[in-house]
Amino acid sequence: MVRGKTVRILSDGFIYLLGSTLYALSVVIFISPNNISPGGLTGVATLISYLSPIPTGAAMLAMNIPLMFAAWKRIGMDFTIRTTIATALVSVLIDVFELFVPPFHGDIILTSVFGGVLSGVGLGLIYMRGGTTGGSEVIARLISRKYTHIPVGRLILIVDAIVVIIAAAVYRNFQSALYAIILIYVSAVVMDTMIYGKNKGKMLIIVTNHYRQVSKEIIEKMQRGVTMLKGAGGYSGSGFDVLLCAVRPSEVYRLRTIVYDIDPKAFLIVVSTDDVLGEGFSDFSK
Repeated sequence: MVRGKTVRILSDGFIYLLGSTLYALSVVIFISPNNISPGGLTGVATLISYLSPIPTGAAMLAMNIPLMFAAWKRIGMDFTIRTTIATALVSVLIDVFELFVPPFHGDIILTSVFGGVLSGVGLGLIYMRGGTTGGSEVIARLISRKYTHIPVGRLILIVDAIVVIIAAAVYRNFQSALYAIILIYVSAVVMDTMIYGKNKGKMLIIVTNHYRQVSKEIIEKMQRGVTMLKGAGGYSGSGFDVLLCAVRPSEVYRLRTIVYDIDPKAFLIVVSTDDVLGEGFSDFSK
């Protein structure tokens, strides 16, 4: 038990270091030298560095310190510790890399895309291990505790949008806001793909009078597990069996074919899932 915990801590530390390195490189090579705001406190930090001699990493760390204290009290210790580690690593690495890593000044579209890819991979690695780089996510989580009806994702988007608009005004370049949107979008897509892409699936809820035959066909032909649930009609009150099955997105068509070949009157709901863990999918321990 102790050894397993130690291995996990070391593994998390290595992933945080790798993710922080990639994210810091995206800021130093693509984002900061081309006046593209990535949103959040990183975007604010690049603005501070643009307007003053304060290094980007130092500004980023200074702004995150009060947020970490607030998060410790209101969000939780584990989240705060992980976020503090990742934020400190990113801040230090940004200022270190700025001393010797050359910036890229090429096509601005390529800059936005590759900056987004690199930051998305870095952030994805950190998020996969339960951490963040602070900034807009911490602000959004703190705000959502008071305004619980507003989704955290929407609050993050609002914070990032405000920073991007301010950056466009500071840089006196409206196009920089458009390139920032490209960068943020690419980063988000890459990050989501890294976090959920491997384990994405579809959950199918099947209501049929031929549930035993359908279940048997799915198990034999697709080697997928099927769970039988008890249901009842809201109007009639009559009971029936409901089948629940998780599959890969590419397997949905085949499963639908099996169901409707047996029962053309079956009622079927297909639900998208971000994470499916267990036999036939990914093992959480990995």
